[in-house]
Formats: sequence, structure tokens, C-alpha cells
Amino acid sequence: MTAADMTKQKLTVRLCGPRGFCAGVDRAIQIVVLALKKYGAPVYVRHEIVHNRYVVEGLQERGAVFIEELNEIPEEHRDSPVVFSAHGVPKSVPADAQNRNLFYLDATCPLVSKVHKQAMRHHRLGRHVLLIGHAGHPEVIGTMGQLPEGTVTLVETVEGANALVRPEGAELGFVSQTTLSVEDTADILKALEERFPDLHAPAAESICYATTNRQEAVKKAAPGADLFLVVGAPNSSNSRRLVEVAERAGAKRSLLVQRASEIPWDEVGGIRVLGLSAGASAPEIIVNEIIDAFGERFDINVELAITAEETENFPVMRAIRDVELTSADMAFVNGNA
Repeated sequence: MTAADMTKQKLTVRLCGPRGFCAGVDRAIQIVVLALKKYGAPVYVRHEIVHNRYVVEGLQERGAVFIEELNEIPEEHRDSPVVFSAHGVPKSVPADAQNRNLFYLDATCPLVSKVHKQAMRHHRLGRHVLLIGHAGHPEVIGTMGQLPEGTVTLVETVEGANALVRPEGAELGFVSQTTLSVEDTADILKALEERFPDLHAPAAESICYATTNRQEAVKKAAPGADLFLVVGAPNSSNSRRLVEVAERAGAKRSLLVQRASEIPWDEVGGIRVLGLSAGASAPEIIVNEIIDAFGERFDINVELAITAEETENFPVMRAIRDVELTSADMAFVNGNA
């Protein structure tokens, strides 16, 4: 140990587990990587495959081309695969792909697909669907796009729930965006159930296991933390919710950062306890980068705040299962460990 190390201030890093990639995000990234290996570049991806700039740029370097709409694919590349993002898409998107004779791979998270099926079941049973979620989020757009216009009402807040007008004579059923705060969803649902006691629940929980698990780990790590960092993108709903959960659970301050370079070091000061987690679309390699950055400035001791072990694995579609996926293929997000 050098003299410099001996003068470093001690810092306890409470590292959350689970954190980072969920099975749906991991599968979506694998689909793009495997498509590139099997078909070669370019592979087109409609919308960000997951909400993380580092991941998107890493895939771009490997030959992925990100677009917002299918009409952006040049005529000469109509034989190239196009991948739909993990957030899900309206029914009109695969229909458009078929009309254009495009080969597409749907990377929608299976848990998002489950919410689509729950919404369609409500509709099939004659219910008007209430979707608890955030306007403009790709998952919400995709879920609302499973059903005819006018058959789904988006509920974003408790105030919105209290102002909701039931369509005349309609039974009501609800589903939720998978990445919401469990507490926020519970408050909105309570308001809805108080107004509409006959409200039908979905056949299974909408909030996904990964969202719940990451929030529970943050609740364990946050009390007494001087600073809590969540690795994630500003447009990542589940990452933003983790920031809110950390502050509610007792962290003095909570911040969302995409890289170590975004940490406001001049404001960190004399912290003693740091909480650290990552949203479901944030790669582990960035978590390691941030731990290393604190290790350069503090004498750190990493403590694990583990609340669950995740063993879920969602296989990729049959069309690309014949391609071997190696640890080297995923090192750009997982590191070399």
C-alpha cells in the first residue's frame, strides 16, 4: 500500500444485486449480435434496442443501423434483417414489415408480450382496457397498439385515475407498463379500485420480476447512504424509478448517471456510504467503471446488498439459435470476466 492509499478516505460501496441487465434486455442484445454474426452487416434495428446509449453505440460499431421507421431502410438493403426493440411494437409495425417483404426478428421482451396478451384478453372479454403507464414510452405505444383505437385509456397518475370517466356501459380491466415503480402503480391502482370496485385485474402481475427485484435491492442499500448512484439512461423508465426509490428509502441524494465521467466529483465531498445499482438496460461494464473510478479516489470496501437471485433466461428465436454466442461476443457490455 502506498502513502497515497493510506491517506484516502474510507468509503463503503453498497452494491445492489440484482442490478443491470434483465433477461429480456440480455435476449434483445443477443438477437442483434447473433443476427450480425449470421447475416452480416447491416442489421437494422427499429428504435433503440434497449434504452442505453453505450449499448446502442457498441452495436453500431459492430454493424447495426438504428432507424425509427421501416421506410428508412434503403431499397438495396431490403434483404437485410430488421430487429424490433425489447419494448415491443404496435401490431401495425410487423404488418408493415410484411407488406414491405422485410425479414424481421421481434426482440420484444416476453414479459412485455405477456402484458400485450393480457390487454387483448380484457378486450376479447368485452372490457375497456386501462393501461397504467407513461405517455410516449415505447412500451406504452406498443401495448396500446395491440388493440383498436379508442379501446384503451392511459392512466399516468392518481389524479388521472380520479378524473377518469368510464365509457358508458363498459366493464373495465387494467394492465401496467412493466417498468413502473411498484409503489406508484399501487397508488394509482388503489384510486382506480376505489372508484371502480368491479375493475378486473390481469391474469398475472404486469410489473416484471426484474423491475421489482431491482427496486427491492435499492431499498435495502439506500438507508443511510450519503449518495446513491443509478447507472442508466435518462430515457430509461426503470432506471429513473430506481433513483426515486433510493430517495424514498433513505438515501440523502440519488443521481442517474450514464458513465463515470458524469459523476459530479466536486460535489461528492466526504461521503462515507455510496449506494450503487444499475437499471435493467445498463451494462455491467459501466458498473465496474464506476467502482474503479471511486477506487481511484477512496479506499473502498464493497458490500453486497442482495435481495434475490435471478435465474431467468429467455432463449432467442429459432432462426438464429444455430449461431454460437461466445463470451467474447458480449464482452463489450459484460466485460471480460
